[in-house]
Amino acid sequence: MKKKAIVCVDDESIILDSLGEQIKNMFGNEYLYESAENAAEGLEVIEELAEEDIDVLVIVSDWLMPGQKGDEFLIDVHKKFPKIVKVMLTGQADESAVNNAINNADLHAYLTKPWSAQDLEKVIKTGLVKIEKYGSDE
Repeated sequence: MKKKAIVCVDDESIILDSLGEQIKNMFGNEYLYESAENAAEGLEVIEELAEEDIDVLVIVSDWLMPGQKGDEFLIDVHKKFPKIVKVMLTGQADESAVNNAINNADLHAYLTKPWSAQDLEKVIKTGLVKIEKYGSDE
């Protein structure tokens, strides 16, 4: 059976640690959990996982990061990996950035910081259902 992963991208390591802990509490060892501290590293992680034949199912990305904003990053991910479920997590994104991600990256959901574990779980699980329904393979 093909391995599956969830990737989180945020420039704050405390956020990545919290997301990782919550995701592991939700799913145990069902999915690999990978993280990156900026958009360039995030895309690199996704590409490496794809090369290792690991399906990235969900990406949770911050919006305000050095180098590249989350909406632009998610659009880049969408161009290369359109079936990955994309979630933006931030306390800083403006409405135009959210709309940009919705319109150009097929944004699945938007969560504000601070988020609740219940909201994160609901968003990820509805994203996983979406993948099961439409398939994750290219």
